Amino acid sequence: MSEVLGITKALDGTLLRLRLNRPKANIVDAEMIAALDAAFAEAEDNHDLVAVLVEAEGSHFSFGASVEEHLPDSCAEMLGSLHALVRRMLEFPLPVLVAVRGQCLGGGLEVAMAGHMIYAAPDAKLGQPEMMLGVFAPAASCLMPERMDRALAEDLLYSGRSINGEGAGKAGLVDVVDPDPEAAAIAYVEAHLKPKSASSLRMAVRAARAEFCLRMKARLDEVEALYLNELMSTRDAVEGLEAFLAKRSAKWENR
Repeated sequence: MSEVLGITKALDGTLLRLRLNRPKANIVDAEMIAALDAAFAEAEDNHDLVAVLVEAEGSHFSFGASVEEHLPDSCAEMLGSLHALVRRMLEFPLPVLVAVRGQCLGGGLEVAMAGHMIYAAPDAKLGQPEMMLGVFAPAASCLMPERMDRALAEDLLYSGRSINGEGAGKAGLVDVVDPDPEAAAIAYVEAHLKPKSASSLRMAVRAARAEFCLRMKARLDEVEALYLNELMSTRDAVEGLEAFLAKRSAKWENR
């Protein structure tokens, strides 16, 4: 197990398990993003795999991305690396399952939504709280409306509120609600993916996701430009981030 990411295999080497390993927050910062990206890049060429499971050590999947890395001097690099990971996960040639317990917020939920299937505990909390800090969630703005009713997706993106795993399952944000999401995901792989030809499965994934991936890559470019070129030039975006880090209330000037 590495410092930030546990990497193991299961089901006779056919399932790769990637475990966020910095509880309790499991912050998706530059180090975590790099570790995940490297693990997915290496796994692309492992033709014995039939799936990847992303999970987390501790009680919470992730509290989100690093707020410090959202500040103007570092946000371009942070967003670039996070969106590169999202693109890699979207285009990964095998099913990517994500098991969620506890809080799954911000950049953590964006990583989860980049997977193919989300398994969540009924009492998990999923949300995009970025608007609380005066910024929006770029990848979530693309991915969330694809997974659930647009009106509810926009509610979550605008309000910053969270919903529990049970509600997320009813809304379609979560695919499977189970008290033991890791076990449920592994059982699915064992029953439905492991018996299949891994090479044929790769072709099926490409066929099913080709158009979706093209659209999401284009949308990610658009929202990343909006975030960096327009949002981060506003006074309130910087104020919200700085206020959070200083543990004070933000003072909005609406500009």
